[in-house]
Order: sequence, then structure tokens, then C-alpha cells
Amino acid sequence: MRIIVQKFGGTSLAKPELRSRVCDIVASNLEEGISMVVVVSAMGRNNDAYATDTFINLMKETNPSPPPREMDILMSCGETISGVLLTSQFWARNIPAVFLSGEQAGIVTDGNFGDAHILYVDAQKILEHLKEGKVVVVAGFQGIAENGELTTLGRGGSDTTASALGVALNAEYIDIFTDVEGVMTADPRIVKDARLLDAITYNEICQLAREGAKVVHPRAIEIAMQKSIPLRVRCTFTDSLGTMVANQMPGADNRMRIIADRMITGITYTSNIAQIMINTGNLPDTRGIELKVFKALALADISVDFITVHPESIRFTVNIDQAEKAQEVLRNLDIMPDIEFNCAKVAIVGAAMTGIPGVMSKVVEALTENEITILQSGDSYTNIWCLVKREHMEKAVQALHDKFELGCK
Repeated sequence: MRIIVQKFGGTSLAKPELRSRVCDIVASNLEEGISMVVVVSAMGRNNDAYATDTFINLMKETNPSPPPREMDILMSCGETISGVLLTSQFWARNIPAVFLSGEQAGIVTDGNFGDAHILYVDAQKILEHLKEGKVVVVAGFQGIAENGELTTLGRGGSDTTASALGVALNAEYIDIFTDVEGVMTADPRIVKDARLLDAITYNEICQLAREGAKVVHPRAIEIAMQKSIPLRVRCTFTDSLGTMVANQMPGADNRMRIIADRMITGITYTSNIAQIMINTGNLPDTRGIELKVFKALALADISVDFITVHPESIRFTVNIDQAEKAQEVLRNLDIMPDIEFNCAKVAIVGAAMTGIPGVMSKVVEALTENEITILQSGDSYTNIWCLVKREHMEKAVQALHDKFELGCK
């Protein structure tokens, strides 16, 4: 049995005419004898009636700190609504279909409310429906814990659902349909000459996603990579095949073409960051100060990033929403930090940059030429990131994109 799993995001499902387009896409695969599993997100985006954020805001109007169990039950409603409506629309087109919740689809999680991880998938019920010739529509973003409690998978959870089902069903492809053409070298809203990548490795897209690119959730990529299931990032509103995510793809004469890691794949960014700086030279007692700082922040449930520790100073970043809380925690330790609000992290990502001389030099050159101050920097084998002021973020993304010549030729 040939199986394709296709996931459709909220913007692809918000209106009947958009869901009709989804039906067209699925019908074209059915005509080729392919069995179809369709994973759905909640319809629309924030402020739309059935979007997940709308349900969250509704709950928080009642209780700013709602119980996690009940929050998960409410948040799961959006995918159920869109899945049932899409299934009904298939039947209106004389396409047999069935809707399954995450539990009915056999998605079993670790029981962590709000950000559950999938433990395993029992796809038997899905296979039974596929053998009967039905399109199986599955609610993304949700599963069932082993104790029977409904759980949700966190942001990007519908991508994760699609990827887990693709692996469990040994799918030919996993398609992630969005409102963009595919994976770009940079955000096209910032960089006008950003280029569509026709193919990208699992490693490269994971790094882009982890550094801020909001195309596919990195957890979904990691799951697909375990069984080397090709994943395609496509646009619902065009016929383009988008970007293929794999390590190899079919070429001429049935030969496999290896998708090579590029030195620089793309530029991405994360905004709404605050930088916290502690001058340890001004403290009366610095013994074990690093442990005191990070342990206190951890106990306050504050996530830190971009950490630089020197004998004279400690620097790190937090989400801007947690900046004041972090400041209060540090003051309770008699530490008066300096805080740079409204920062952004800009990153160049490339799986083959390791050992290549001059990459950091070009990064500094690009930003210096545009009078952009680097507040902090760091690197790994596959990326280099720089902290800049939020007001300089878009200029920095464009400058780096130009410097590494990633645009359309």
C-alpha cells in the first residue's frame, strides 16, 4: 500500500473554499492509487473563532493560571472542529473519509500537559480504514497518555503528529502544507530576494528551525529522520512541490542524488530577547556566583540562552517576557544586573561551515559595514549567531544574506 501523510495548517483550513482546495490536493493523490492520511491543525490564527490562541485567551479570561489538564482539553478542540468539517467536506465530494482524534489514531504520549512527547504510535485503526478505501483525517497536536489523559504536543504539534504517523505507516512522503512556498534562504518578508531551496538536508532544516525559522517544528524533522522518510514543505495555494527535506532524492535513470550540506544554507532570527549582564567585579563575594545565578533562575523556571561566562562578567539572554522576573530573582541575590531590552538574535546556518576559514570575518564585516553593533556572539559546528538590538534585526538579516550571496541570481 502506497501511503502519503499530508498535514495542513490553520490558514489552509479557515474557510470552505480553502478546505475545497485541500480536497482537490488529496483527490489528485487518490487518483494515482495512493492511500491518504490527512493531519489537520486548528482553523485560522489568533483572534479567529476556532484558533488555538483564541481558546487560550478565552481560558485565561476566566483564570490567568488555568489548570494544565483542563487547558489541554480546551486547546484540543480546534483540531477536532477542523477535522470534522474537513471530513464532512470530503463526503460532500463523494470521497469516503473518517475522522480520528489523536487517541483514536493511536498516538500515545508521555502525559506532560501542554508539551507532551509522543512515546509510540499504534496505527492499526488507521490501516484498517485505509484498507477500506477511506481518507483518514487525524487531529494534529493531540494524543493520549498511558493513564488515559488527553494531552497536547506543544507549538508545532501538528507537524509532529504528521511526522510520527509518517514513520509509523512507512509513508512514501510526509507533506507539510503551509502558506509559504517552502524553505527560503531568509524570511521573504524581510529579504526581498530570498530564494526558495528546492532541497535541504534534515540537519540543515533542523538548525534553521532551532534558530528561529518557523517553517517546520524541529521535533517533526528529528522523527522523520529516524526512518529517513522524505518530508516536503509545500504551499497549499500553488502546485509547486516546494522544498524536499531528505539526505538524498531520486535523479535521472533511477540514480539517487545526494543532497549536499551547504556552507551557508540560510539566515534566520529570533526577536523579543533581553540581554542580562552581571559585572561580577562589583560583587563583594564571587565564590560560586555562577552556580548561584543559574540555579536561582532555574528554580524560578526561567529559561536562559546565549550564555557567556568570564571571570569578570556573566552574560545571557532570556525571553523579554521573563526579563523583569529574572531581574527580581537576581536582586534577591543582591545582584543588580544591567539589562538591554529589545534585542534579537540573528544566525547564519550552514551544516558545512565547520573548519572553513573566514566565515566569522564575513559576519563581522557585514554587520560593521551596516553600522550594526554586535552585543554578543556564539557559534557551533553548524551556525554562528549574533545578538543585536531589535531595531537592527531586519538590516542585519539582509546584510548577512547579501554578504554570503544567498539571493536569487
